[in-house]
Amino acid sequence: MCHSTDSRPPAPPIEGEAASHGQIELTAADGNRFLAYQAEPASPNGRSVVILPDVRGLHPFYRDLAVRFAEAGFRAIAIDYFGRTAGLGDRGDSFDYGKHLSQLTNDQVRADALAATKALTGPVFTVGFCFGGAQSWRQAAEGNGLAGGIGFYGALRFLKDLPDRPGAPVLMLLGGADTVSTPEEFDAFTSRLDRAGTEHETHVYEGAPHSFFDRSASQWAEACQDAWRRILSFTERHSQPR
Repeated sequence: MCHSTDSRPPAPPIEGEAASHGQIELTAADGNRFLAYQAEPASPNGRSVVILPDVRGLHPFYRDLAVRFAEAGFRAIAIDYFGRTAGLGDRGDSFDYGKHLSQLTNDQVRADALAATKALTGPVFTVGFCFGGAQSWRQAAEGNGLAGGIGFYGALRFLKDLPDRPGAPVLMLLGGADTVSTPEEFDAFTSRLDRAGTEHETHVYEGAPHSFFDRSASQWAEACQDAWRRILSFTERHSQPR
């Protein structure tokens, strides 16, 4: 898995508040009912995010992250991946995600992400981590009505057969000491984006591990704040009319 069981997301560099937050259920186009966690900002910035978790699905880390995004002014929905095989149960530390992940398809992730996108307003971005980071880049590269896709330390082994047409812009936030995907794999991935004509940005945090985006990782506090600043800048720039 991506983050440790007691990790929690760092706060954004904006002193805002969440007006409300709580668990909801969404229904995808194929009829799948799945868990999600929605957070509404007290001071909206007009942008929205769909949060794509790591392999654990809707772990408390991602519920908290939805609130952090609301504090930064975003409408946010974090989704679970496993409604089809695990129902609507808890995704805490005891959840056996492995047997469910092996049954999950990219088409199913797309359907669930689109259901969350349709529940939001304004320019919508995906933000993902590890498995979800790769899925976030995929959703953007495919278009899917998104304004852009942001991913932390995405696991590139989950990316196959990207389209050859231009997609929405992609932001990659990578740990320099991450071993889940190699620099050569990232070079090959960005070359595929170039061939398709998909705009992309990459920032590597030298020495940072795979799961550096964690408020308990004091060594990487500045990297976390820089990542937040890059997210805020990326989403603001790509929310403007073209």
